[in-house]
Order: sequence, then structure tokens, then C-alpha cells
Amino acid sequence: MQTSNVSTEGTSAVSLEQLEQKQDFIRRHIGPGAAEIAEMLDAVGASSLDDLMQQTVPGGIRLPTPLNIGDSKTEVEALEELKAVAGKNKIFRSFIGLGYHDTHLPNVILRNVLENPGWYTAYTPYQPEIAQGRLQAILNFQQMTIDLTGLELASASLLDEATAAAEAMALAKRVSKNKKSDTFFVADDVHPQTLDVVRTRAEMFGFDVVVGSADDAAKNDVFGALLQYPGTTGEVKDLTDIIAAVQENKGIVAVAADIMSLVLLKSPGELGADVVFGSAQRFGVPMGYGGPHAAFFATRDKFKRSLPGRIIGVSKDTRGRPALRMALQTREQHIRREKANSNICTAQVLLANIASFYAVYHGPEGLKTIASRIHRLTDILARGLQTKEVALKHATWFDTLTVQVDDKQTVMKRAQDRGINLRSDLEGAVGVSLDETTTRKDVEALFDVLLGDGHGLSVENLDAEVTTQGSTSMPQSLLRTNDILTHEVFNSYHSETEMLRYIKSLEDKDLALNHSMISLGSCTMKLNATAEMIPVTWPEFGKLHPFAPVDQAQGYKHMIDELSDWLLDITGYDALSMQPNSGAQGEYAGLIAIRRYHESRGEGHRDVCLIPSSAHGTNPASAQMVNYKVVVVACDKNGNVDLNDLRSKAEEMSDQLAAIMVTYPSTHGVYEETIREICDIVHQHGGQVYMDGANMNAQVGITSPGLIGSDVSHLNLHKTFCIPHGGGGPGMGPIGVKSHLAPFLPNHQVIELDNTDKGNGAVSAAPWGSASILPISYMYIKMMGSEGLKKATEVAMLNANYVATKLDGHYPVLYKGRNNRIAHECILDLRPLKEASGVTEMDVAKRLNDYGFHAPTMSFPVAGTLMIEPTESESKAELDRFIEAMIGIREEIAKVESGEWDATDNPLHNAPHTLADICDSDWNRSYDRHLAAYPVPSVAKNKFWPSVNRIDDVYGDRNLICSCPSIESYQDE
Repeated sequence: MQTSNVSTEGTSAVSLEQLEQKQDFIRRHIGPGAAEIAEMLDAVGASSLDDLMQQTVPGGIRLPTPLNIGDSKTEVEALEELKAVAGKNKIFRSFIGLGYHDTHLPNVILRNVLENPGWYTAYTPYQPEIAQGRLQAILNFQQMTIDLTGLELASASLLDEATAAAEAMALAKRVSKNKKSDTFFVADDVHPQTLDVVRTRAEMFGFDVVVGSADDAAKNDVFGALLQYPGTTGEVKDLTDIIAAVQENKGIVAVAADIMSLVLLKSPGELGADVVFGSAQRFGVPMGYGGPHAAFFATRDKFKRSLPGRIIGVSKDTRGRPALRMALQTREQHIRREKANSNICTAQVLLANIASFYAVYHGPEGLKTIASRIHRLTDILARGLQTKEVALKHATWFDTLTVQVDDKQTVMKRAQDRGINLRSDLEGAVGVSLDETTTRKDVEALFDVLLGDGHGLSVENLDAEVTTQGSTSMPQSLLRTNDILTHEVFNSYHSETEMLRYIKSLEDKDLALNHSMISLGSCTMKLNATAEMIPVTWPEFGKLHPFAPVDQAQGYKHMIDELSDWLLDITGYDALSMQPNSGAQGEYAGLIAIRRYHESRGEGHRDVCLIPSSAHGTNPASAQMVNYKVVVVACDKNGNVDLNDLRSKAEEMSDQLAAIMVTYPSTHGVYEETIREICDIVHQHGGQVYMDGANMNAQVGITSPGLIGSDVSHLNLHKTFCIPHGGGGPGMGPIGVKSHLAPFLPNHQVIELDNTDKGNGAVSAAPWGSASILPISYMYIKMMGSEGLKKATEVAMLNANYVATKLDGHYPVLYKGRNNRIAHECILDLRPLKEASGVTEMDVAKRLNDYGFHAPTMSFPVAGTLMIEPTESESKAELDRFIEAMIGIREEIAKVESGEWDATDNPLHNAPHTLADICDSDWNRSYDRHLAAYPVPSVAKNKFWPSVNRIDDVYGDRNLICSCPSIESYQDE
């Protein structure tokens, strides 16, 4: 049992200051109390946390001075301060559009998904038997996407609409039969931020981008084309002939579509599109100054092997029941490395789930009502303007009007005075986009803004006119004629009671951090404190449009600037970009900075990226995205970079060497003694050092990438800095750089950023990426302060060394550093046990489910191993439970080794065990049911039941089904 951190001495012996200090956040974030820390230090053979650091971290890279973050704040203090900062944001009514719209998130979804740790603390569903709930929600998202886009295959979401466009271009290049062309066409009515991101990606790949009227797409020799539907200025246009003409010339056509318009409009798939994508943001997700938002992405079945990101598929478990899992996992970046389709290693699962629940809650009829109301109000606004002889750019629209104005400055001034934002980047015109939050009063206010006072228009009268005269603003030929969302899941849960129970039924199938520790190596599943999460849903952060005038976002600026300063102090870098909205995007942006730096020096021929064999799989995938050649550097038997091999390859490729990508502490979980020498060797040959930020949780307050000698790193804010994983996303991957790389950080076409070159393109749709989740990291750092951040690192390393020490006699710990220490994670080698018993790492992983735990990282970075990272947030009691489980499993393996248990008739081979197993009247196994379900007494106190048995991955890939099966298929089983 964990001992409290709070003293039991009487309050009379404690000063008021001491009592106030006992309310600090540090002791709430860090799991072990003082007594537990002392016990664990004794167990690992260290006299103090500092002694453990001295034994573990090379002295030459220890920080000479403490962090300069400041003192920790209590939860109350930090929330009050951030609330005051948030109050600096001005929340105008936003009609800017450009793919971002205000929404009404149903409260039943707000409270029970977005604000529920059962959903936001879950990990990526690599262990599907304990993730069936979120897998079902994502499958619903895929089904929704398939229905609305009219294509056969959909992904589990991408990062945002603009990066999805870049992925569509890459897919087009892979599958197009026009192999000789390196030209990609983009219609001139595509959103500007989308074009910006596509141009950046095209530059890296060496593609030419031609921008012109959609009607001219087929006049160019292209491998692919990108069209928008409806266009960025609102026009609803039949793309059928344009698509056919491009395809006739062997080009692939991708269409960026507005998800709400697809409820009423004919699907792009029906128009002939090969790829359809867009943002699902307006299905209930706040604008949040740019994100996080889930992009949907669909394509034809024949292109499934080139689909970026993840796909959820339907398979079956060992009892023959339908079961969900990630399909085609060989496409995953950590497996395919530089041969991967993209470097995307995450999705926007939490946001995709919200969008899918939004569709489930409203159903097809509810969505039609919402979409029809938006369109109706747009018709009324258009009719009123036409009555006053105001010219509209287009004769068709869904929700967006481009209004020609004589005195734009006066119109914009009236809008500002009324707290209204219009789109302002159009020549001689303003853009107005309506959404589900728009009211009659909003339309009246828009008349006042666009026409001035005394216009005499009445919404009621105009509504009657539209009814009488009819609407032609969406061509009859483009109106949807087929039914959407016909699956039972979208037609069953429209009352709050039913929706609440549906959400809860899915949540109960998932193991998340609110149940037990998730000990995944390199994923840092630590506490996502409630106080950190609360500001995410404040309207001061959630209701800001990413392209609102910057003077309306001073609260965001204050927070981002302060957070950036803290992160620069922590990393030892000189400049920071918040734009990358995932770790993979951070890698990409960092490598772009390196490439542009070399080009600025006349050394653009440098195109070799050295990557140790132990590196994260996204590293080589990111390198190929900037057109770098990957050369693998060997590691020695201790898991360290082989310096002789590094020197040899650096010398051999000196003229071409662009960079090395290295993780520190290493992916093998040790502080390499030669890390500075590694940096020096690369620098001596003209290369730059990219340090992967995945293991930053073992650096904060102890060392830093800048001090070690690297030039650029991304920071996984969803790992080290407490943004939750959300079941597989959101993520946030800002990059820090040394001063010489600062001019090459991303910029943005719509909102120009300071401190970077104007010509730099964007890597994400929004200027500051997924800005609305930055308050989480801000709150974490503010509440921890300099002292707490350092202690978090020390205790993370203590917890890892404690687990390794306790398990070392039962499982070999594969790699150790100085003084036989590990860093914040350790690798258990199961290969000798597998050879002796036939029990696999998969068996151990699934058996851990029976003990109530999520499995550690399996077979990475070494096949046949488990990588464990307990994090600083786990108490000694929880660590001891996990240790008990792993020792219990080792004893079970011994029974298979000795022949006491049959090689297949044993609880390891049959794990995980479900209630269906335990309640089966035909129990015919040689071991006891109680042992199967309750292998140790502690499990009975808080039993988590996997909802399905072990899933057949091979069957799922051979019979790929990525849409919702009928309810009968479950009932039949």
C-alpha cells in the first residue's frame, strides 16, 4: 500500500507556509511518496535520487545549472493565472470559413468522451482485445466517411485537411499510371492553407505544382489533380467531366470536400473521384485556434496498400466472434521504415471518435436537418443581398458566399465593431461562411455589416420568399439521391439516455490509464492531470478561429510565448516552432529545416541521412519524405551506436552527409556514453544532428539536446509534457532548433509568422498546429516548476530501474548502461524463454491482459522482446502489482518449459480469457477457470475483462472489411 506524502504531525507544529506547500502539484503528479522512494532506492542500490543520477547519466552532459522555469504553482493558482491569460482572447462571431466552423458539441459527448479519462487516456489500439470500444468508434468514423464520400475504403483519420491533401498527392504519385510526369495540379479554388502544405511537400519530393482553374486540369500533363468541393469561395460545381478528363490522361483525382455539405450533396465518389478527404471538425469538434481536428480520407479499394495512416478492420477472435483490430499493420511506419507510405504514425482518434459520436447521436435525419438549416440561412442571406443588388461571385453555394463590396474597408470596420469576423483575403470581396451555430440574429447582424443601417430586410420575409420561389443555389443534378448512414449504429441512439449508455458500453471495453498503468516503452503514458485538461474546453480557447486577426488571440500568444520560452530552457535550443501537430510532423519539419539550411549554403547536394539500426521507425520514413537517402549505422552488442561504423560511413559519405537522426537516451533505454562524440563526428563532416524527442522524459532537468550537441529536436508534448494519447491521437510535435536553423522553421500563407523566413511553406494547416491542447503542457510545466520537472525525470528513472532490478532475475534485461543502469525504460529479452518453451512475446502480452494490464511495447526495437517504461506517475504499489504479474507469468512459462502444461493447452497460449470463456459450460481445458481469470488475488479486487478473445490478424487481412458489419453478425455469434 502506498504511503501518503502528507505528514501526520499535528497542524500546530507546521507553519502556514508549510501547510500551503503541502498542496503543491508535484506530489500529486509523482506517484511514489518519500517513503516509497526510499524503499525503491534501497532496492536498486542508490543512496538518493541524485546518487542514482550520478550512477546513470554521463557527467559530461549533466546540466551545470538548474532549469529557469520558476517555482511550482498549485492547481488553483495555475488555473486562475491561465484563466486570466485566456481572458485576453476576444471571441468574435466567426464567419471566416476556410474549412473551420463553429460547432455545437452535444453535452453528452463533451462530458462522457472529451472530458472523460476513459477515452482520452487510452493508448493506440495495438492490443485490440482490450481496445474494442475505441476501435468500434473509429470503425463508425470509417463507415461515416465511406457513406459521405462514396468510396469503398476509409482510414482511421489523419492529422488535418491540409496534410491529408499532401498525403493524397503522395498516393497519387504512387498509383498513377502516368509514371513520367512529376507535375501535380491544384485548382485555384482550393483553400490557401491546403495549397501551402501541398507546395511544401511537393518541393521536398521534387514535384512541380501547377495552379489554375479546375476546368484546365486536364490540359496539363499531370500524375494527379486536387479539386475542392465546394470551392473555397463557396461555389458548388459539378466536377464529373473534369475528373473524367484527368483520369483519361492517366491522372489520379483527389477531391477536398466539406463534410457537412456531403450530407446534402452528391458524393465526390459518385462524381468519379479517386480520393476524397477533408476535415471532420464541423462534426462537433471546437475550432480551438486550429486543432486538433480529425481529417477523413477515403479511396478506392484497389489503392488500399497505398492508403496513408491506419485502417480499422473487422476480423474474428478464437471463439469465432467478430472482433476489430488495426488492419494491414505491415504498413505501419515502424515496420516499413523508409519504404513506408508516409511517416504518419498516429491519427486523430479522440477527435475522430467525437465526430463519429456526433454522427451517431444526430443520425442521418438529424444531420440533414443541421445541414439544411445552414443552407437555408445562407439562401436567406444571399436573397437579402441580391434584393439590395449586392453582387455575389457565384450563383451556387452551400454555406459560403463571396460578396463583392465597393468599400471593403468600411465593411470590415462595421464587422469589427459588431464583434464579427469575415474572410478578408479576397480581392474586392469578403467571404461569409455560416455554420450550425448561426442564428437568425446573426443573419440580421450580417445584413447590418454588409449593407449598413436602414436596409429594412427581414429574415422572416426573406425566408418566406425562399419558400415561395424555391432555391437553385445547389444544382438539382448535384443533390444527393442515395441514403446515408443506414447502418443501425447511426439510427439507434438519438436520446441522451441511449447515447450515454452506448458511449459507456464502449468505454467499458477499453483499458485506459484510469484502470491501471500502461507500461509502454518510448510512449510515456504518464498522468494526464485533470487540472491540465480543464482549460481545453474553455470557450476562450475553443471558439477561436485559427485565422482570426492576431490581435484577437493575445491570450493564445501569451500562453504560446511563455510555453515556448520554457521549452527552450528545457531543451537548450534557441528557437521553436509550434506548428507540427504530431511527432512525425515534427521530424518532417526538422528535416526540412536541415535541408533548407544546407541549400542556403550552396550544399543542396547533401542528401544522406544516417540512422542507427535502433532508431524509431518514423525516422527513416521522415527522411524519405524530404527525399533523403537512408544509410543505416550499426549498433554494437550493447545497443549503442557503433562508432567505428559511424566514422566509416560519415567519412565515406562526407560530401553528401546531410544529417544523423539519433534518439537519446537510446531506443534501447540507456544513456550512451559517446553521444557527444556522435554529434562531433557528424558535425566534422558537415552534417546536422537531429535528436528524436521520444525519450525526452529522461532528459528534462538533467541534461538537454542543445547541451549534448544536437541541432534540432521534436518534442512529443503528448508524451513528456502530458497531452494525453486519446486512443491514438491527438499529438503535438513542436521543434526546437539552434539559431542557425531558426530561419528555416515553417511559416504560413494565411497568418505570417515572425522569426522565420517569409518564403518558408507550412507543414500543417494551422499556424500553431493543434493550439487548443497546448494549455495541457502549459499547466503541467507551470504546476511542476523547475524542481518538479527535474524530480519527475529522476523518479521516472528510479521507477524504471526498480522494475528492471525486480525482474532481472526472472527475465534478462537486454541492455544496460554505465553501472548496469538503465534510463527510463528497459527491454526484457523473451527470446531464450521462447526457444525453451515455445511461449511467445505475444502470449506474454495477452496474458498480461488477464492480470489487468496493458502489455508493454512488443518486439520493438528488438524482435522477441518487451520494452517497459513505467513513468514517474506510477506508485510503488502499482509497480509492485505489475512486477507480481510479470513474475507470475514467468512461473507459468516455467510450467510449459517443464512439460507440466501442454504447449497449447495453457493459460498463456489461450490468453486473454473472457467472460464467455469462464462462463462456458464446455470448459475443457486442463487448467482451472479461476487461474485463467484471477491468476493472483489482487486481480479480483479490480478485474478488467477483455471483451474478445485473441484476434486472428491473418484472417482480418485476408478478408479486409473496414466498414461496420451488420448487427446480426454480432447477434448470430
